Amino acid sequence: MKTASVREPSVVSINEIENPTLSSGDILVQMHACGICGSDLEKVFGEYGQPSMRLGHEPAGIIIDVSSDVTEFKKGDRVFTHHHVPCYSCHLCKHGNETMCSKYYETNLSPCGLSEEYVVPKWNVEHGGVLKIPDSMSFEEAAMIEPLACCVRAWTKYSYQEGDSVAIFGVGPTGMMHVMLAQSKKFSKVFCFDVNDFRLEFAKKFNITASINSLDENRKQRILDNTEGKGVDVAIVATSSLKALEDAIDVVRKGGAVMMFGVPSKDAKIVLNMSKIYSKEITLVTSYAASDNDTKEALRLIESSQIDVKQLVTHTYPIQDSQKAFDHARSGDNAMKIIITK
Repeated sequence: MKTASVREPSVVSINEIENPTLSSGDILVQMHACGICGSDLEKVFGEYGQPSMRLGHEPAGIIIDVSSDVTEFKKGDRVFTHHHVPCYSCHLCKHGNETMCSKYYETNLSPCGLSEEYVVPKWNVEHGGVLKIPDSMSFEEAAMIEPLACCVRAWTKYSYQEGDSVAIFGVGPTGMMHVMLAQSKKFSKVFCFDVNDFRLEFAKKFNITASINSLDENRKQRILDNTEGKGVDVAIVATSSLKALEDAIDVVRKGGAVMMFGVPSKDAKIVLNMSKIYSKEITLVTSYAASDNDTKEALRLIESSQIDVKQLVTHTYPIQDSQKAFDHARSGDNAMKIIITK
């Protein structure tokens, strides 16, 4: 079977390997759709700051085999599978920091989600890492559960109210998910920032307040002019650009919140004016990955059509063309979400 891996910087290798075998409690899934995410791009083209270099953590597919002791799932089930599952009993989990749990990092799909077939380990199977998806949901939609779950988790990290305003820096796929979440929460104003003209135009389809080029010298003033001089209530940095983080601090109101959501490169550093952050009483928070509670909520939002993720999928590539898919995702050329299929 085919599986994708990082052979060397900027190179995605497609290898033929033996079909995986199951141990007690495992299930085998045939991948039908798997999204490319920002962390995947960092692994291939950048310097990823986390230990795992496995590609593909947004897979969905059909169960084609189960261990004899698995009772909750069967062959033919259509499923989304989460690559990491925490213990839910350690100090970190009990404090709501499930994605910091050591068990979370130990669990993973094998050989990876970006494979024609992959094994979901017993721990994941038994602890909420496999969700059945309805027949009405496409595999492409199901592949969006994990990134939407990451966005869902981020929104639990700060306070907001109906009628608030938000600036979203970086309107790629997850940035646009933040747009849709803000609108579902009845935010009155949504501002979108990017340097990619296609994505700025794409965002306009969602009835936002304004699309603003991040290089526009008047970008801060445009926010102030539209918020009675206060700035936005929430600023979400959905890009690895540290310049965007600076801009977010500039345009958020006094007492507002800045969410650092995008994946920075390994050892990325920035000089911040801490007196500004202090005197404006800005809440600066980060959010990493998603727990199974978040994936369940993401599934609910997609299934109920509250968040219509399918409109974000602009391109699909077969697994043998993974290099082309990754190159396309990196360039962002007339693209939003890129999905790899079997």
